[in-house]
Amino acid sequence: MLGQMMTQPLLISTLIDHAERYHHDTEIVSVNTMDGTEVTSWGKVAANARKLGAALTKLGLGPQARVATIAWNNRRHLEIYYGASGAGFVCHTINPRLFPEQLVYIIDHAEDQVLFIDKTFLPLVVKLRDQLKGLKHIILMGPCDEEAAAQVEGLLFYDDFIETGEAGFQWPELDENTASSLCYTSGTTGNPKGVLYSHRSTLLHAFASNTPDCIGFSAMDIVLPVVPMFHVNAWGSVYATAMSGSRLVLPGPDLHGEALVKLIDTWKVTLALGVPTIWLGLLGYAKQAGSTLESLKRTVVGGSACPPSMITEFREDYGVDTLHAWGMSEMSPLGSVNHPLAKHLDLPEEEQNRLRESQGRPPFGVDLKIVGEDGAELPRDGKATGELHVRGHWVLDSYFRKTRDETLTDGWFDTGDVASLDPDGYLTIRDRSKDIIKSGGEWISSVELENIAIGHPKLADAAVVGVHHEKWDERPILVAVRAEGADPTEAELRGFYEGKIAHWQIPDRVVFVDALPRNATGKVLKRDLRETYNEILTETV
Repeated sequence: MLGQMMTQPLLISTLIDHAERYHHDTEIVSVNTMDGTEVTSWGKVAANARKLGAALTKLGLGPQARVATIAWNNRRHLEIYYGASGAGFVCHTINPRLFPEQLVYIIDHAEDQVLFIDKTFLPLVVKLRDQLKGLKHIILMGPCDEEAAAQVEGLLFYDDFIETGEAGFQWPELDENTASSLCYTSGTTGNPKGVLYSHRSTLLHAFASNTPDCIGFSAMDIVLPVVPMFHVNAWGSVYATAMSGSRLVLPGPDLHGEALVKLIDTWKVTLALGVPTIWLGLLGYAKQAGSTLESLKRTVVGGSACPPSMITEFREDYGVDTLHAWGMSEMSPLGSVNHPLAKHLDLPEEEQNRLRESQGRPPFGVDLKIVGEDGAELPRDGKATGELHVRGHWVLDSYFRKTRDETLTDGWFDTGDVASLDPDGYLTIRDRSKDIIKSGGEWISSVELENIAIGHPKLADAAVVGVHHEKWDERPILVAVRAEGADPTEAELRGFYEGKIAHWQIPDRVVFVDALPRNATGKVLKRDLRETYNEILTETV
């Protein structure tokens, strides 16, 4: 008889068991919502997660019952990640920045039975409680609080609740395809859609994240996940770091530049993950305070396109390598990460820097293609542009409570992005399909125009949208937020584009605003901008 290898299910509980066994004293710094900063460890988090799993089981929840959270990045939230999923339930992280009507819809649609909340969100839950008919238990993430108890009937308290569970609780043996966690997209139209992850997909995603050509977390790293744990499971970082044994710094509710710079410098953070708007604030405060961000070696930038000027500033002013990444909720979220190939190391520095502006290459486990309007695959030549479709081991098969036929096209998921692929697999997102500007039959990338604008020192933020034009159908306009104390003119900003793009692509107008409208994950609501400014060029045609 031929020999074979052992087969063990890929379960989230095995991640926390591994961290407990081999990295038990590795530090986890947690900025808690109400009770200051504490230093705990993977071993203590594992012990509490096990007690939490036991306590949830005692509530009589059925298999894969949804256990929701509305919480910041902190130690208790981390324990819920492992305690809920490990015990066979679904950890449903909810974005508190959604509109109240969306929150009610999500909790009802998911049929959440338990809701854990940080005290920050107590007023929100009090306001919505009467509409959450299916919710059986609300648990405040902290010690007993009489003031809070008076506001929510039957309110439980995390620190007391986990003590009802046994320290020796044994994780159940689950099928690795069992659902483990649930996130809802924050789409700009219609109700949010649920993406249900499995234990298997989550562990495969963690394996991929830890490879050198992806994020490459290691036991040598001190990791600061600024991306919220309610945003696509913190990009999978809290699973990958348990696997690798990295130290964690969980930033709590304050994500402003000052707080983040102090965390990096105090706890010697080597790797941080977040969206571009977060890093704009961090870079601004670091310059103001004179911090050199000495310990920081790498930043991962995702969520939206990273302006080239930000990559340059991190590298030249702070010696920090920026990993430009791309993904989405439907992909757990890892889709691609930008690392150079060996052959690129001989390129002139300018060409290497330009290469880093793309979204990078997919790891094994993700496949990408671009298709034309007829659905036929387009060449991977770095020039052809089409709709980006994906498939892979951690790409959704169907939305929560939707059928596969409603979600996929010939087994591929349409991302809604317009992109190109080069022969080496480097992905360049040109735009969202709904945001790309068609002017006189030619395509203009709003992302490219925004990246140039953000590089202007007198701007703090910028967005580009296409608006109605009687002759050319659509023309781009720049909606800009001035940097503090700066007063750029429209002519100055339009002139900044000269020599960087074709003259006909330069925005026709610049509109100055105090702030850009954003959705719950920080993405600019371009639909709102188009509606507001759609006729702005009519008078000037």
